[in-house]
Amino acid sequence: MSSVCADQTVLVVAGPTASGKSALALLLAEALDGVVINADSMQVYRDLRILTARPSPADEARVPHRLYGVLDAAERGSAAWWRETALAEIAAAGGTGRLPLLCGGTGLYLRALLHGIADIPAVPEAVVREAAERYRRIGG
Repeated sequence: MSSVCADQTVLVVAGPTASGKSALALLLAEALDGVVINADSMQVYRDLRILTARPSPADEARVPHRLYGVLDAAERGSAAWWRETALAEIAAAGGTGRLPLLCGGTGLYLRALLHGIADIPAVPEAVVREAAERYRRIGG
């Protein structure tokens, strides 16, 4: 378990839905030569652009945006997956001299990034299939 590197500056724009986070992050990224890194659990899905109020293509073109629409709705995301991917994006932004700006309202993602997350092994596919079949048979 590790958290964000102490020597890497990261700006976090967080808050509730429809509070103006994306607009603020865009303005800050323009002013501070930043990269906006998504910290919203639903905006990682490309199929949910309108439903999640994801930044428009025009806004995404103004400054680099990372981790927006990177998964298909049929793919599984997780806090652990997002954390590892976000850490790589933070390092990449820092490596180019740009300021990483995390933007989103998924507290679990931000907590996992800032404080680490327990290393839990993946559930074997056979177990997932068995659980799905049992649920299908007996219901909730």
